[in-house]
Amino acid sequence: MVVNARPAAGGGRWVDISPERLRGWLDGFYGRHDGATEEGLTLTGSSNGDTATLHPPPGATAVSTVDALLEAVARPKPIGLLLARKGAAAAGVHSGLKLVASKVERFYVQGRTAAGGWSQQRYARRRGNQTDAAVSGAADVAARVLLPVGGTVSLVCGGDRAMVDAVLEDPRLAPLVPLRHAHFLDVAEPRLNVLEEAAVVARRVRIHLVP
Repeated sequence: MVVNARPAAGGGRWVDISPERLRGWLDGFYGRHDGATEEGLTLTGSSNGDTATLHPPPGATAVSTVDALLEAVARPKPIGLLLARKGAAAAGVHSGLKLVASKVERFYVQGRTAAGGWSQQRYARRRGNQTDAAVSGAADVAARVLLPVGGTVSLVCGGDRAMVDAVLEDPRLAPLVPLRHAHFLDVAEPRLNVLEEAAVVARRVRIHLVP
């Protein structure tokens, strides 16, 4: 099994494991460390004290043991996705192995200008208006796709954090804010294929390994 690792702030490293490979990864951890003890979602290797702390994916955040996590990822619940950057936004509902609802919208936001003086101020105001319109348009997309499923999904966000935060300030989307999952996805400008890939990434189990 090939696992891509990346450094973790404060030490150790992160790996992401797809649900169908989680049981095999756990067996490998036990095998490499001559067994391990479990305390909640943290495994401690018997041979050297290495630890692996499992972070449940959206839809399984209430689990508190490894066995419960394995059961939860085997029966995934639907999740909502909201991806936004200044040029585009996408929202979707992912159930089973496919998107059952989705909407992608593109926006025009003028690039920065090198002009100075009055002209620069005029372009800055225009750009600000275009950004506000993009936020409003992204909120429309989120409302159309995500509000009908209400509190039945966990919400995974990605893209530009400031843009997503601005979108979720729309009063219509207040019911979605408590559903927001802590993990934020780093994605390209939203397109349908980006939304589909984000759904796959969102369902992975994140594991913090130390050392």
